[in-house]
Amino acid sequence: MAKKVKIDFNRVPKPVRYVIAIGLPLVILLLFFFIYYRPKSAEIKALKSEIQKQEQEITNAERKLAKLPELKAKYNVLVMELDDLKRQLPEEKEVSGLLKQVSDLGIESGLVINLWKPANKRVHSSGILYEIPVKVEMSGSYHNLGVFFSKLTTLNRIVNLKNIKLGRPRPSGKEAVLQIALDTVTFSAIPEKELKKMKKSKKKKRRR
Repeated sequence: MAKKVKIDFNRVPKPVRYVIAIGLPLVILLLFFFIYYRPKSAEIKALKSEIQKQEQEITNAERKLAKLPELKAKYNVLVMELDDLKRQLPEEKEVSGLLKQVSDLGIESGLVINLWKPANKRVHSSGILYEIPVKVEMSGSYHNLGVFFSKLTTLNRIVNLKNIKLGRPRPSGKEAVLQIALDTVTFSAIPEKELKKMKKSKKKKRRR
C-alpha cells in the first residue's frame, strides 16, 4: 500500500514558497495560453477573414444582381440591332442582284455609266462581314447625281459610297455635265462555315 506523502510548507524556505506561489499560476496561465487560447485565437482570426471574404462576395453578387435587369435590357437591344442589321445585309448570292439594282438606279436617275468594275471581296474589320467594292465612273448633271443619291437611300440594303470625286462640269445643252468617280461598297455576312475556317486558320498562325 502506497504511503501518503505530506509536505509541510512551513518548513519550505520562504524564497521557494514565493517561487511556487508566483510560478505555479504563471505556468498554468502559460499552458492555458499556448494550449487553448493561442490556437483558438488563430482559428477565430481565420474565421473572421473567411466571413469578410464571404461578405465581399455577397456584396459583389448583390451589385451584379441589381444590374442584371439593365444588362438584360441592353442585351435585348443589341440583339434587335443585330437582327435589323442582318436583314439589311444580303447573302453573298444576292450581292450581284443588289449591285445591278444600284446600277439601274443610276441609269434611272439620268446618269451614264461609263465604268462598272467589281473588285475582289475582302473581309471587313469586324471579321464577320465581307466588303464587296465596285469602282464606278459616271457622267451626268448635279441634279442627276442628287436624284441617284436620294434613290439609294430607299434601298433596304446597306450600300456605302466612298472616294467620291467630281470632275469639272462641262456645258451640255441647258445643264452642265460632270464626270463622277466613286467606289460603291456593299456588304454580305460571311457564312458560318467560312467563319469557322477563318478562326481555325488564325489559331494555327498564333501557334507558329
